[in-house]
Amino acid sequence: MTARLWLVRHAAPLVAPGVCYGRLDVDADALATQQAAQALAQALPARASVRHSPLRRCAQLAQALQALRPELASQPDARLQEMDFGAWEGRPWDALPRCELDAWAEDLHGHAPGGGEPLAVMLARVQEALDALCSEQDMVWITHAGVARCVHWLRTHPGRTATAAEWTQPAPAPGQWLIS
Repeated sequence: MTARLWLVRHAAPLVAPGVCYGRLDVDADALATQQAAQALAQALPARASVRHSPLRRCAQLAQALQALRPELASQPDARLQEMDFGAWEGRPWDALPRCELDAWAEDLHGHAPGGGEPLAVMLARVQEALDALCSEQDMVWITHAGVARCVHWLRTHPGRTATAAEWTQPAPAPGQWLIS
């Protein structure tokens, strides 16, 4: 049996709809976190290695999972953080200057949105995390939609630069997962 990568997204964050919250360290809904942990605890195999983004919304899910399955102790991994949107963090998307959004869309790969992190940098750190995977047991990443999109891109478009028109990669809904 080949080891699988479980890409688990944190539960719904406690942030207003329409707000940019990439690296913004916000809590997740407590009830949704418990529900996600229960579903995940039932679905995961007996042996799995767990890593999580150090952001609170992911750490909460990792802790809730470990409370249900003590053998699934998780370790934080900074490579599993969401994209850093710099000065855009915590601001409504519709309040951001159109020219800045357009500049990012024009160069999704190289432009640092809000002075944060370009997609190229995020892809490189996610690739580094993928390169470190152990093939002997399933790996669980409790992470963010952006990381799941990066994994899909890296596995289906190796070595290619992403454009805004192509960046419609699948990502799990809050509290859900994909198996890669």
